[in-house]
Amino acid sequence: MENEKRYSQMTEEELKKEISLMTEKARKAEQMGMVNEFAVCERKAVMAKAYLLNPEAFKSGEIYAIEGDPGAYFKIDYMNGVFAWGYRLGGSGKEEALPISLLK
Repeated sequence: MENEKRYSQMTEEELKKEISLMTEKARKAEQMGMVNEFAVCERKAVMAKAYLLNPEAFKSGEIYAIEGDPGAYFKIDYMNGVFAWGYRLGGSGKEEALPISLLK
């Protein structure tokens, strides 16, 4: 079994390579109708992208649009690493965490 690095341990170049690889795997899985594999690869790419961003650029109390969900907004209560914890505006009001790469 290959000893894989965590995204937090990867260099910027390694992260970009991982994003490219996962995007390509997701594209192939989608073409082959492998819905679960597509979702896993897509989520891995989103997580790797989060590690390329600066968490300090995202502020508690601010409202951000959610990538890939037009008209949906997320209000950050607090940050924990590359995750923003808060809730969706107009949603159920339940607290959830989103990778910062999904916020714009």
